Amino acid sequence: MTMETKQRILLCEDDESLGMLLRDYLLAKGYETELYLDGEAGYKAFMKSHYDMCVLDVMMPKKDGFTLAQEIRGVNAEVPIIFLTAKNLKEDIIEGFKIGADDYLTKPFSMDELVFRMEAILRRVKGPQAPMPSQYTLGKFVFDTQRQTLTIGNEQQAKLTTKESELLAMLCAHANDVLLRELALKSIWVDDNYFNARSMDVYITKLRKHLKADPTLEINNVHGRGYKLIVPNGVTVKE
Repeated sequence: MTMETKQRILLCEDDESLGMLLRDYLLAKGYETELYLDGEAGYKAFMKSHYDMCVLDVMMPKKDGFTLAQEIRGVNAEVPIIFLTAKNLKEDIIEGFKIGADDYLTKPFSMDELVFRMEAILRRVKGPQAPMPSQYTLGKFVFDTQRQTLTIGNEQQAKLTTKESELLAMLCAHANDVLLRELALKSIWVDDNYFNARSMDVYITKLRKHLKADPTLEINNVHGRGYKLIVPNGVTVKE
């Protein structure tokens, strides 16, 4: 694996033998990896240094992996987290994802699989981000993402809040396709918890009201998945 800048990995694993094996393997793969044997030491290290990813064992002394992840999320909501666990309980996996895990590996696992998953997450997180278009034309509306306005002709129909604008931009980017709830929540609200999900529903209602001036446009609920912005003639993008 070749990298211009090595990615820094915080590895917390209380089984010293396994931890050293993982650390040495990740070092050999080009990752700058630091190993800590308990959650408390891992948290102190995280507070002192920058890491591009955290790989955390769930069952650790002094501070378990879930508690450590919550504290890390309180400091940095974006850093990717992978949990390692000897358990295969659905409840534990769900708990991990609720906290904000990006992935979850049950022991025993192959070190190659860990690296493949790490690489996939880092490509997604560190990959180049396309700039948001400056304008979308949908039906009768021109949506200016910079000014956060919806206009028809020369008449401004609505001045959007920041979250309304971000959510409408994501709907436009997925026009006539499903915008997954989890994607929108994690992108705009950071956390896909119950309260943020209810908040997003309120913003969807507000956007529906803003778009009422063009009856050809709809924002439909897609049960269990998310929302779909229906634009019969498609969306025109201006960079």
